[in-house]
Amino acid sequence: MKRIGVLTSGGDAPGMNAAVRAVVRKAIYHNIEVYGIYQGYQGLMNGSIKKLELGSVGDIVQRGGTMLFSARCLEFKTKEGQLQGIEQLKKHGIDGLVVIGGDGSYMGAKALTEHGFPCIGVPGTIDNDIPGTEFTIGFDTALNTVIDAIDKIRDTATSHERTYVVEVMGRNAGDIALWAGLAGGAESILIPEADYDINDIVQKLQRGHERGKKHSIIIVAEGVGSGVEIGKQIEEMTNLDTRVTVLGHVQRGGSPTAVDRVLASRLGAYAVELLLEGKGGRAVGIEKNQLVDYDIIEALARKHQINMDMYKLSQELSI
Repeated sequence: MKRIGVLTSGGDAPGMNAAVRAVVRKAIYHNIEVYGIYQGYQGLMNGSIKKLELGSVGDIVQRGGTMLFSARCLEFKTKEGQLQGIEQLKKHGIDGLVVIGGDGSYMGAKALTEHGFPCIGVPGTIDNDIPGTEFTIGFDTALNTVIDAIDKIRDTATSHERTYVVEVMGRNAGDIALWAGLAGGAESILIPEADYDINDIVQKLQRGHERGKKHSIIIVAEGVGSGVEIGKQIEEMTNLDTRVTVLGHVQRGGSPTAVDRVLASRLGAYAVELLLEGKGGRAVGIEKNQLVDYDIIEALARKHQINMDMYKLSQELSI
């Protein structure tokens, strides 16, 4: 292993830059050349590849987003696109690849692995929906962004005696909604992993109103449905003044928290270690604060699990 490549793909996540920095500096520490691949798999196919030095990743550990940029690439899902990417890797003499991203990015790494090219997946997504790791890079930062927004919304909800529905990201996973709802004291949390009855939510709001409660916060994960539609339904059924806030892509931005910077640094460096050991087709993660790695193909066959004990606790605390 003399040269490795690194790319970021899919949705950006705070901490990706810290992971890129770790890959570059860990590799150079071991006298391995590193090449950055820009615009994800699209850039790989197009040959947007440039050698990175120590200074290339200076002053980025605190920055959100990704210095390597990212792009969606449907063409890379085809065998022809994958082989075109491998030709570019061979052209630049790259022996192994670190892919930082979510499950869509892992699918690309899986495809390259099946073609015989060694890849290591690093979980970078705010959704926290990658099997095999307790936390993904960017989740903690996004979570704190959401909690900060909930705290601010509660101030105005209290002032105007309103019910607020807050829609958060997470795609098909409810981790952001659950963690933010529990930390923010939400009255109800709607996640894709658990069925809900709108009548139960309405009854809880009505009980609170009867005992003098003046405001409520309801968190809706985007995988459940439209927060706007749920807000309209609640207002029609309760006659309570209801507002809806869709937080959107603000959740992806911002300087990564210390937790995400450290996690990204550990995972990025560990990915390089695996390549140096001659391993490919692996993904890295964190479990009980210990670094782990697992077969990337097996990982994609698993289903992400949410902590249902936390969900039950959130219901018990929001009576």
